[in-house]
Amino acid sequence: MLAKDLISDIVPALRTSDSGLNALNWMEVFRVSHLPIVNNKELLGLVTDTDIYDINKPEEPLGNLPLSLTAPFVTQDQHIYAVIEVASRLQLTVVPVLSDKNEYLGLITQTDLLKNFADLIAVHTPGGIVEIDVPSYDYSISEIARIIEDSDTKVLSFYLNQNKASDTLKITIKLNREDITPVLRAFDRYDYTVSASYSEHNTVDEVTKKNYDALIRYLNI
Repeated sequence: MLAKDLISDIVPALRTSDSGLNALNWMEVFRVSHLPIVNNKELLGLVTDTDIYDINKPEEPLGNLPLSLTAPFVTQDQHIYAVIEVASRLQLTVVPVLSDKNEYLGLITQTDLLKNFADLIAVHTPGGIVEIDVPSYDYSISEIARIIEDSDTKVLSFYLNQNKASDTLKITIKLNREDITPVLRAFDRYDYTVSASYSEHNTVDEVTKKNYDALIRYLNI
C-alpha cells in the first residue's frame, strides 16, 4: 500500500492568496488541523490552525502572514508505514505527497491513513488475537507460524514490540478463527508464554483461566 494510493480526492491545498479565515473554514469542514500551502505544484509548507489563531489576522492572505512553515512530506512510492511514521512523529493530521520531481500531488488525511491501516492489519476480519512473550534470542517466526498452522489456523497479521530492558519481544498475532483454544493449547505445549488472548468465542482470558486453575490446585493441596 503506497502513498500515492492513499491521496484524498476531496481535501484541497491552500494558496498564498487564501485568507487565514478561509484556511480555518476548510480545516473545520474536513476536521484537520493542518493544510498545505502550494504554489504552482511547489509545496511551501503546512499551516496549522494554531498559527493562524496566534497571529490573529484571519482576514489577511496567508502570503502576508509571518508563518514559520515546515514542509514534511512523503514521496508517492513510499509505503504506508513511512506515512504513519511521519504523521506520528510530527503529530500531523495531514501528510503531503510529492512526486519524484518534488511536485505536489495531494495529501493523506489522518482519517484515511487510519482506515487503510486498519484494512492492512485485518482489523475488520473476524478472528481472535493472541499475545506471546518470547526472549529475543529464541525468536523464530517460522516456528510460531508452524505452531499456528498445525492448529488449523492462519495468521492474518503479525506485529512485535521489543522490550530492551528485559530483552524480550511481545508478539501480537491476529488469527483467522474465533475459537483460538487449539492455538493457545499448542503454544502451551511448546512452552510459549501467552500473556493475553482475546476472542468473542471465549469471554475468559486463557491466561487468567490458567492462573485460576493453578490457584485452585494450590488451595486443594
